[in-house]
Amino acid sequence: MTLRKIRIALASVMFAGILWLFVDFTGTAHHFLAWMAKVQLLEAVLAVNVVVIAALMVLTLVFGRIYCSVICPLGIMMDGFGWLGKKAKKNRYTYSKALSSLRAAVLTGFLILLVLGAGTLVQLLAPYSTFGLIATNLLQPVYQAGNNVLAAIAEHYDSYAFYHSDVWLRSGISLGIAAVMLVILALLAWRNGRTYCNTICPVGTVLSIFAKFSWLKIHFDEGKCKNCSLCTKNCKASCIDFKNHTVDYTRCVTCGDCIDSCKFGALKYGPAGHLSHPENPDIPENPDASRRSFLLSSALLATAAMAQQKDKMMDGGLAEIEDKVAPERQTPLTPPGSLSAKNMALRCTGCQLCISECPNQVLRPSDDLWHLMQPVMSYERGYCRPECNRCSEVCPAGAIKPIETEVKASTQIGHAVWIKKNCIPLTDGVSCGNCARHCPTGAIEMVLSDPDDEESPEIPVVNEAICIGCGACENLCPARPFSAIYVEGHEVHKEV
Repeated sequence: MTLRKIRIALASVMFAGILWLFVDFTGTAHHFLAWMAKVQLLEAVLAVNVVVIAALMVLTLVFGRIYCSVICPLGIMMDGFGWLGKKAKKNRYTYSKALSSLRAAVLTGFLILLVLGAGTLVQLLAPYSTFGLIATNLLQPVYQAGNNVLAAIAEHYDSYAFYHSDVWLRSGISLGIAAVMLVILALLAWRNGRTYCNTICPVGTVLSIFAKFSWLKIHFDEGKCKNCSLCTKNCKASCIDFKNHTVDYTRCVTCGDCIDSCKFGALKYGPAGHLSHPENPDIPENPDASRRSFLLSSALLATAAMAQQKDKMMDGGLAEIEDKVAPERQTPLTPPGSLSAKNMALRCTGCQLCISECPNQVLRPSDDLWHLMQPVMSYERGYCRPECNRCSEVCPAGAIKPIETEVKASTQIGHAVWIKKNCIPLTDGVSCGNCARHCPTGAIEMVLSDPDDEESPEIPVVNEAICIGCGACENLCPARPFSAIYVEGHEVHKEV
């Protein structure tokens, strides 16, 4: 079996698994495939997953940038678009010099944005997050719609093999950005192959430093080469210079397309010792410069990882409630396990896997410009059930740390706030108590609105000390269009 066929087989399995992880709404996929999200490089760095980071570095040092063509879902998707481009026009690629300065500038800027917690820009540059944005906003609704067609057919035959799933718009902004990104990436890949991966992608730039020193590399057998240029014309990374018989290993993603296209067997994949030419004529063969680049990138990555550990404890979340109308919150709600708003902002890459996996329809992309598309909680469609911890199980970046259901049931992410002017007992003169009946912690008690009048309507009183902010009261409040009780978020979570 050729290198290309092995790559396609492995990439197909990986892509199918990650895609199912994003579109699945039943909760089945994450039991088997959550590891696929956690082996993504940037997410492993943010989660300080030393084992995964070390494994990926060793993989690159042995095989080259195979991560980009086998593990990264965005890279695999772009290979698909590139394949369609080659179908439209064969032998469409050419060799080009590496834009090393641009790559270094983008990587440096990306790491600075990462440390600053600029979630919006980080997500648009991070490959796995961009794929998650597209999968969650564009592909999952299609998957759900297809499921609903099957559910309707099954119901007609008195079968419950499928069940209906609500298809709803979580965020118009995220949907628009996902559509634009898909079009841009598809056009780039269709026309130019791996241009994005080799100029913009920060993960690709980091791996390129290690790939230059990989043990196994694609190299020329000059005695067999006829300079036909087919290898260059089929290289989607534009990294093969057939005239000088050289390969730029910082851009090569070890796809094997060049080997299959060569009719004379002049290209081989094997140990670097077989090489008779410099790996990349466009990058100076200066050991000190290479060492400095390696150390600089390693230091920047280490700085970014350590920055995530610093979580300034901030007291907050107490809202000025006089004229506040739910669900406008002074402090956004972040999921149990996220520890604090700051931890979420620093670690989350906005891949939206937690949003796509949330069975209670609580998580949705933020509309805040600085943290655009990172998950926030809102209770219009459901509430955060204490027995559910799925988002913490699937988060690959450590933005939502794994949390047991017992701990979650006592983790305070916010507190309920009563809005007098919206409360039905006062506005309509009818008894209610829905919020108190459904509060899982007993933090809400109904009391007389007038202690001196036993006939006065009962209103809720919230014990903030034991309220965990699950949102059951807000979601189940019958007042419309604005709930008479809502949850105000806390900057820092705590156990009660």
